[in-house]
Amino acid sequence: MGAVLKKRLKQSHFESTEQEAVLNILVCSNHIKSRIEAVCLKYGITQAQFNVLRILNGKYPEGYPRGDIISRMVEPAPDVTRLVDRLIKQGLVERFASKQDRRLSLARITKKGRYELKRIKPKIDPLIKIVSDKLNKTERKQLSVLLEKIYSDLF
Repeated sequence: MGAVLKKRLKQSHFESTEQEAVLNILVCSNHIKSRIEAVCLKYGITQAQFNVLRILNGKYPEGYPRGDIISRMVEPAPDVTRLVDRLIKQGLVERFASKQDRRLSLARITKKGRYELKRIKPKIDPLIKIVSDKLNKTERKQLSVLLEKIYSDLF
């Protein structure tokens, strides 16, 4: 067990099965994340910005306040304001005041942002398919259950 990980990390053994499992999670996550990041960069955005566009698209046209965006992100980022500002400069997102509370600033994906998301998504989908290419449906469900067991105490 761990032959691929040992080869990847150029390491002959691990301190424990726990260490091996965590390293496998990190290497796998980085593998998928770097491939998604490469696609996003071809479209002039980061993976975090893609995530924000995806989140805002799910609440179109209402939009979300900054805190709600952060709570929905795959990797919550403390600099969401700057991240959204960059998307605004690109014309992909707009900021506006809430009708219920004028002090509350909301972000909403623009038509251009929705268009870009539609252009990027077909390039991301095959990367998601990596999982179905390697694991059958039962294995995918089992993997999700096991991974959720690890971080379920966060919620």
